[in-house]
Amino acid sequence: MTAEEKLLRKIEQHKHICVGLDTDISKIPDHLKRDENGVFNFNKEIIEQTVSEVCAYKINLAFYEKDGKKGFEELEKTLEVIPDDIFVIGDAKRGDIGNTSQMYAESLYGHFKFDSVTLNPYMGYDSLQPFLNYSEKINFILALTSNPGSNDFEKQRLAGGEYLYNLVIKKAQEWNSKKNVGIVFGATNPTELETTINSFGNLWVLLPGIGAQGGNLERIVSVFCRAKNSNFIINISRAIIFAENSRNFASAATEKLADFNTQILDSLNI
Repeated sequence: MTAEEKLLRKIEQHKHICVGLDTDISKIPDHLKRDENGVFNFNKEIIEQTVSEVCAYKINLAFYEKDGKKGFEELEKTLEVIPDDIFVIGDAKRGDIGNTSQMYAESLYGHFKFDSVTLNPYMGYDSLQPFLNYSEKINFILALTSNPGSNDFEKQRLAGGEYLYNLVIKKAQEWNSKKNVGIVFGATNPTELETTINSFGNLWVLLPGIGAQGGNLERIVSVFCRAKNSNFIINISRAIIFAENSRNFASAATEKLADFNTQILDSLNI
C-alpha cells in the first residue's frame, strides 16, 4: 500500500486528525517516568487506544534523538506498534546539500520506513530531490509554518508582490510530477489559508497549530470545505497526548481525539 493509498482510505472515512507523538518525558504520568521504557509504553498506549480514529501519526524526531541510542530504540519500537496501514510522518524538517540529503532520505525512508517526511526548501530543489525520488512517499515541504517566526522569512514580500510562501507553493506544484509532494501550512494562519487555498491544486496539506498553538479547528476545516478540498491532515500533538496526566491518560487522549473528530464532522456538515 502506497503512502497516498493509506491516506485516502482514512480521508474517505472523514478522518483528518494526525496525532503527534512529541513525547516529552517530563510531561508523561509519574508512573511512567519511573519506567525505563516509559516513553515507549506511553506511546504504545496512545497508539493502541487511538488507532481506529486517526488519519496518521507524526513523530517529531527531536524528542527521540536527544536521548541518543535509547531514544532511537524507543523510536523504532514505537514504529513497530503502529499498524502497517496507518500513515506515519517523520517530522525531521530535512533539507541539505545533495549527497547529505541522500543519506537523510535513506535513513528516514530506507531504514525507518516512514511514509512521509517534512522538508525545508531553503536550499532549493537539489536539496530535496533525494526525497522526491521516492515516488510512493509523500514529502511535506514547509510553506507557511505555525510559529511566530514565520514572519521573518515566509511572509516577506518578493519583488513581484507575492509572499515567499506563495513561491514555495508554486515550486511544490512544479516538483509534484510524481504526485508525491505536499505542503506544511500552519493552522494559525487562517486568513492566509483563505486567500491561498485555490493555489494548492492536488497537493496534500499538513496543518500544524491546532490545540496548544491556538489555531481554530472549525475555521480551518470550513475553509477546506468551501474550497471542496479534502486533501488535508490536521496535526494535533500536546492537546491530545497530554490531555490528562494520570494512569487514564490514553483514555483521555482518545476522548479528546473523538471530540476533535466530531468538530470536524460538524464543520464538514456531515
